[in-house]
Amino acid sequence: MAASQAEVAQRAGVSTATVSRALRGLPRVSETTRARIVDAARELGYVASPAASQLATGRTRTVGVVVPFVDRWFFGRVIAGAEAVLREAGFNLLLYSVGDENGRARFFEEMPLRGRVDAVLLLALPLTPGEFERLSELGVPLAAVGLDEQGMGCVRIDDAAGAETAMRHLATLGHRDIAFIGGGTGTPLGFRAPVERRAAYFAVRRCLAVDDDPEFDLDGGFTLNGGQAAMTRLLSARRLPTAVFAASDEMAFGALRAIRRSGLHVPRDISLIGFDDHEMADLLDLTTIAQPVVQQGQAAGRMLITQLTGETTEPEAVVVPTELIIRGTTAPPTTSTTRSPAVTTPHGEQVSNLPAC
Repeated sequence: MAASQAEVAQRAGVSTATVSRALRGLPRVSETTRARIVDAARELGYVASPAASQLATGRTRTVGVVVPFVDRWFFGRVIAGAEAVLREAGFNLLLYSVGDENGRARFFEEMPLRGRVDAVLLLALPLTPGEFERLSELGVPLAAVGLDEQGMGCVRIDDAAGAETAMRHLATLGHRDIAFIGGGTGTPLGFRAPVERRAAYFAVRRCLAVDDDPEFDLDGGFTLNGGQAAMTRLLSARRLPTAVFAASDEMAFGALRAIRRSGLHVPRDISLIGFDDHEMADLLDLTTIAQPVVQQGQAAGRMLITQLTGETTEPEAVVVPTELIIRGTTAPPTTSTTRSPAVTTPHGEQVSNLPAC
């Protein structure tokens, strides 16, 4: 039978309150006394009850993670990064997936996190003022990935800058007939990344003085199957693009499959660039815009830990850089009358005389 706290107190010659404070690492216990209590607990085989510890401290040692979906690559990798950091610090994760607008409304109405978590990590879910107020009422540290929210720590990339880099890479190679596979014109659950990447696509087209073509703007739903379906529609259009910018690698994978099944070759017939640097991107030799997904989760986890430990109370906003990874799915078009003059750097990178956007 396990020893009780009272037995530890008797062995160490102190009160049970002092035992409780010492074993929880709280102040106002001398180091000599604390050492004596720890020795007594070890000798008696005392094991603290997690429930009792939670009741005494008000801490659950749990961080709530609120995600739009659990079956998307991006969210899974962010969670993996955050979980590794938080687990090392002694915290567990409690996952909530809102799924759709009805699930989102129910979550913020019922607020199932109340009393169950010490902090909240929000993933790519922009908040309304009312939703932010509901979360703030929990009185726990808040952090977010993929957002720029006032009043909480945020880690994100510059989606517009990353998309512009993708488009300018294609333009530098000489492409002007560039199609886009993204998330359409809607903003499901308020996601900003699809909107910003699409806006950058059109901004670069205008910069290149290329007229918009509705047939070149397709909704791939940010899934592999959606990317394949969008590319299939594009291949049946009145004219083909020389290049495609897919706003996620998963859509790019689907587009690649559709192009190959049609008998065309990438990049000889159509160049293709994605966004994310998914683990499969290297295997499929996909040119892409890399974002440090796992590292964003780790950074957000560290933000919460510093707030939970009292190291800082000021929320910080961190923008992590993206990077163009050139692989085998992009090349100059086989025929082009509008190719921009380009020079080659000592590293073999092409830099065009494109106007600044």
